Order: sequence, then structure tokens, then C-alpha cells
Amino acid sequence: MTDQTVLVCGAGAMGQQIAMLAALGGYETRLYDVAEPQLDDALHNLRELMARRVDKGRNSAEEVAAAFDRLTVTTDLEVAASGVDAVIEAIVERLDVKRELFAQLSEYAPATAVLATNSSSIVSSKLADVVSHPERLCNLHFFNPPLVLKLVELVQGPHTADETIERFTAIAERMQRVVVKLDKEIFGFVVNRVLRAIFDESIYLYESGIASVEDIDTAVTQGLNHPIGPFALLDLTGIDVNYHIKQLEAEDLGDPAAGPSKTLTELYEAGHLGRKSGRGFYDYGSK
Repeated sequence: MTDQTVLVCGAGAMGQQIAMLAALGGYETRLYDVAEPQLDDALHNLRELMARRVDKGRNSAEEVAAAFDRLTVTTDLEVAASGVDAVIEAIVERLDVKRELFAQLSEYAPATAVLATNSSSIVSSKLADVVSHPERLCNLHFFNPPLVLKLVELVQGPHTADETIERFTAIAERMQRVVVKLDKEIFGFVVNRVLRAIFDESIYLYESGIASVEDIDTAVTQGLNHPIGPFALLDLTGIDVNYHIKQLEAEDLGDPAAGPSKTLTELYEAGHLGRKSGRGFYDYGSK
């Protein structure tokens, strides 16, 4: 299988690490993004990250060097998609942008290539009509940060062929990920539906004046033995990401009340997007 080529679309925090997982797994890997500076940042970030992993003994210097030799970057989608065996999309969480990308991928990638979206809020059936041979399309959801968290959720839509699931299972396992398969589509899948309940209740408790952000996080980490509290996790994954997910949830349910909370909206509109901006529920200082 390692003579295959994997394309990852989107060189943000998720996409760059998914691409590194593919390269570490032995695949010829292409990382595509519309912005050259984003690709430069991705390579810089990955080199620093992998150097730390080598120092900690999590990867050998030899396997990391070989992985970088298998990794190429480009801003040309037609070139990136040419001749690939599999595509994993990890771009912005907006349906219109994803539909545009998958329509292009359907044109540029071989008809035999399997296609996956990393989204956990946009199911692949919402993209299927812009893809030729939609039976090759599914969701393959990694968790942040992909190099650390082993789980992936693999979701079979009503259009998805069993062969597609088998091929992405093999790819994920080659990346040394643990695969959980969902036989039906549902908004948020398994993990994020559980997290959604924790996030919503935590924000409710905070907005109701029951307890502070810090005390709620402490209660969850110390009382439930979670490694990170809900507000710290919201900051880590990004206030903007969670804001847009809540918007999509409200649309999916047809219930405006399921949309972003007052606090989440205020943070988003103020540009306080969590760790990446230096401030969210917590203040992290300069970026």
C-alpha cells in the first residue's frame, strides 16, 4: 500500500499533521493549500514539532527524515490531485467552500481515488452531488492534534461503498490510528456529540453565574478525570471553529436556539479565538 499517493487539502493545524501522519505511514504525500505562506508555515511548524518528537523518542530521526522526503507541498490543486489514490480534505468548516473544492477534486483526481472530508459537522452526503462516483466519498474525522490523538471516526454515508470504507480503514491503520466506524451519518458523530453536551452545559453554568470558567474546568479535570477542561479545550480547538459548528448544528436541527451561545458569539466577534489569537476564555498573552 505504501506505493500509493495521498493528497491532503488544507495546510492548517489539522491538515499539516494529517499529511505528516500519511508521510510517516509510508505514503507519498502531497499537501495542498491556496496560500503559499500557509504552506511555508506548515513546513516550519512540522519541522519544529517533529524535532521535539525525535528528542522525546517518539520517532526516530531516520523515519522523520524519510517522511519529509515523501512530503511535497503545492498551491496548484490540479497538479496536487493528479494521479492520487486518496484525498483527505481539511479546509475551513464551510459547506460552500468544501463543495467548491470537492467539485474541483472530482474533475482533477482519478475516478478511482477515494475521497474523504475531515469534517465532523458536515456529513459527506452534503457533498456527494458535486462528486462523480459519490460511492468513493466518506467522512474520515481526525482529532486535534492528529499526531497525538489516535482516534479517527470513519463514517459511511448512504452513498458510500463498502470498498471506500475498507480503503480508508487501511490508510488510517497504516497511520497507526484507531478507527471507530459509524454505519450512519449523524451531526457531530460520536465524540463531538458527547463533547457538545459538556460544552453547552459548561457555558450554561458560566453564563448563569453558577461558577467561574476556571472552577468549571477544575471540576471537570479533577472530578471526571478529563485531561483538559471544557473551556481550555474550546480555546485549544478554536473559538471560531466551535462558533461555526454551533451555527451548522442550528441549521441541521432547524432550531436557532441550538446556535452559538452569547459568550461564544461575543468572543468570536471580538476576534478572541483562543490560543491561536492569544485570548479566548483564557488570556494567553501574545500569539
